Amino acid sequence: MIYICVSVCVFVKRCSPLKSNAFTLLLISLLATSAAVLAADIPLGSTLYASDPNAKWTTPNGTTLSFITDPVDPTSGAALFAAITFNSIPIWKAGGSSASVNSSAVFRLVASGDLQLLPSSTSTTPLWSSGTGNLSVTAVALEDTGNLILKNASGSAVWTSFDHPTDVIVPTQSFTLRHTLSSGLYSLKLQENGNLTLWWNDTVEYYNSGLNSTGNSSFTNPNLDIRSTGVLTLSDPTLPQALDLAYSSDYGEEGNILRFLKLDNDGNLRIYSSAIGSRTQTERWAAVDDQCQRDSRKGCRRKVELRDCPGSETMLPLEHSIFLTYPPELSSQIYYIAISACKSNCLVGSCNASTALSDGSGQCYLKSSNFISGYHSPAIPSTSFMKVCGPVMPTPSIAGTGGGKGKGWRLTAWLVVVVVVVTLLGLVVVEGGLWWWCFRNSPKFGGLSAQYALLEYASGAPVQFSYKELQKATKGFKEKLGAGGFGAVYRGLLANRTTAAVKQLEGIEQGEKQFRMEVVTISSTHHLNLVRLIGFCSEGRHRLLVYEFMKNGSLDNFLFVSEEQSGKFLSWEYRYSIALGTAKGITYLHEECRDCIVHCDIKPENILLDENYNAKVSDFGLAKLVNPKDHRYRTLKSVRGTRGYLAPEWLANLPITSKSDVYSYGMVLLEIVSGKRNFAVSEETDQMKFSVWAYEEFEKGNFYAIVDKRLPQNEINMEQVIRAIQVSFWCIQEQPSQRPMMGKVVQMLEGIIEIDRPPAPKAATEGSVGGTSLYATSSISAPLDFCSFSASSFFLLVPPNCRNIVLCLRKAGLPGVFIAVIPSKSGLIPSGLPAGIG
Repeated sequence: MIYICVSVCVFVKRCSPLKSNAFTLLLISLLATSAAVLAADIPLGSTLYASDPNAKWTTPNGTTLSFITDPVDPTSGAALFAAITFNSIPIWKAGGSSASVNSSAVFRLVASGDLQLLPSSTSTTPLWSSGTGNLSVTAVALEDTGNLILKNASGSAVWTSFDHPTDVIVPTQSFTLRHTLSSGLYSLKLQENGNLTLWWNDTVEYYNSGLNSTGNSSFTNPNLDIRSTGVLTLSDPTLPQALDLAYSSDYGEEGNILRFLKLDNDGNLRIYSSAIGSRTQTERWAAVDDQCQRDSRKGCRRKVELRDCPGSETMLPLEHSIFLTYPPELSSQIYYIAISACKSNCLVGSCNASTALSDGSGQCYLKSSNFISGYHSPAIPSTSFMKVCGPVMPTPSIAGTGGGKGKGWRLTAWLVVVVVVVTLLGLVVVEGGLWWWCFRNSPKFGGLSAQYALLEYASGAPVQFSYKELQKATKGFKEKLGAGGFGAVYRGLLANRTTAAVKQLEGIEQGEKQFRMEVVTISSTHHLNLVRLIGFCSEGRHRLLVYEFMKNGSLDNFLFVSEEQSGKFLSWEYRYSIALGTAKGITYLHEECRDCIVHCDIKPENILLDENYNAKVSDFGLAKLVNPKDHRYRTLKSVRGTRGYLAPEWLANLPITSKSDVYSYGMVLLEIVSGKRNFAVSEETDQMKFSVWAYEEFEKGNFYAIVDKRLPQNEINMEQVIRAIQVSFWCIQEQPSQRPMMGKVVQMLEGIIEIDRPPAPKAATEGSVGGTSLYATSSISAPLDFCSFSASSFFLLVPPNCRNIVLCLRKAGLPGVFIAVIPSKSGLIPSGLPAGIG
């Protein structure tokens, strides 16, 4: 390179000044480009020493190949890996997660073109090798993308790290049938039908999901990719376009963000996000929802193995615990026996552990596998038992001397204790039996026992009711409080004289076990602004939920009242308090729960008011109960939201995230300010949707036009009104990335942070309840807002005020030539229909 520079300099001296300057600039550019390429090149014979913390091969953007500490336990300085890192995140490890080394190791690119990881500089047997020693490697390059490429003389790649992944897939990297991600005993494989499968020890499949979970179709050459936007896609030559398999929760968010797919060492497959320069990674999606199903690294082990203590085993009780029954554990034996029998049967049998469920089912799981995982929580009423070598507690040391005399004294003491305990238990049983015999027919007895049942679950676990009990509590489901997309609600009086709201669920698709698990999750979600779940009923087709009773009903009964119902009118002070309380409740669901809960149906009907008019959000968690499949892959028929509150992404086939709830909240907030339905039209709004008209008034600075006319102006806090209006317009932005998180919404409403002027929210396409119709809205012409197209029966509904049938057709996304079948008796036929339409 020096020789070339000298020769060029001599040549430049003979050129004219103009040509000389131009050529010099060109030369500088070429040299800069060459330097950038060379910075990523790795000469044959290069070596990295683990003992040198500064030894690394790097690219211009900072992607490096070096020795790093164990990503699982960074404090363990002994465990090192030769890894490629991007933004300080390991994306490839030589030899995978099992090839850990110490500070004596070296990573070498030998002269033959073979990459080798050696335990020391004197070793001749590598721990890992690329196997390219006989492939005539002449050049090696580390690209900015994180791909390490070994090339031959013709420039063709003979080996790449992208084609030999370890536990991470990054954008621009493809994952095919011949690839495998590995992390410890766990692995990820792609099936011919396009499904992703997770395996334990290459023998037990514990996850299988994708496009054809129940089908036998196959592709020719399926490829899995993670897009930079956070979408996991599947492509194949037989497909016209790539299909989306999963979305990260920050899908499409703007910013310089690295998103990658990783098989973690706990066996779960996750999508992570890492802002460039932050050196942090945030989980955005996980294949296995309940991580308690997968993590085999945590827990406890016996101090003494059972084979070393034959005949002296005992059962160690674990209160508020449950053993799980997921692979790679073997199938459990299930019995319907009492807790004591569940314990003793395992003790005398061949099982290693057992769980007695205290959820009313009476089930007992006997587990014979050596692989046992469990979960402990104060909210779990179940008791588990682990077979261990006895005794559980250490035997006390013998004090003093005396030998046989001391032993005899201890034996006598034990006999006295046993006799006293048995006597007391006998008296309790006799007295309890007499008491029950005398009072078993008393009407107060049922109430008292029910109170004891409630006390039994005072730890927070839901109370299980029988269908007969709830039928009696609601007087045969007589007094109906309301109805929604998830079922009707009735007033009930429980046995302990507590008033409750009993919801009869409709369209439950989950099995018994899954339903109970979801109920436990909902009942463990506690917040001042969330309606508390008291209990449930699950008997055959009967699925009911029992909630605390809200004396003042739902918010819609106060916002949209007639003049005759002026007694139910809310002042501005109450309205703003309700808006803030609702935002705090949703914030808890989105940002403060262990798992983010997306409500999917925020509306005034699901905001309840207690006796002090405090707002409490209801029906959270029910979207997953009714439709357990991932809501990101739902069709219109699975939409349980309500027209007027659904975010645009519901019908645009985009992922449903917490930002969808933000949109619904924005619509509710605008209704709290105005006292009008956001999708209502009137002469006052020039036949436009109220939300569209309201923004026009906001632009003019006419805030009083938006506020409910029934509110006395001298009682309105205009600073709060303007703040609420601005927040509502930010929340109903068409793009989810433009909407704020609910935590920020709370801060804006409280005046903690300043609010920028919101842009005009674009009109969106919304769906009706249950997904039976598709309602198209637009700002093209206000009267067209009521034109709708029924996807189920293929006919066009045109109201009297919709005069232009062609625009209605276009608005519904239909071709210009279409026959609308409208019954004449419906009264929906507008005047002036074009010829041929009827």
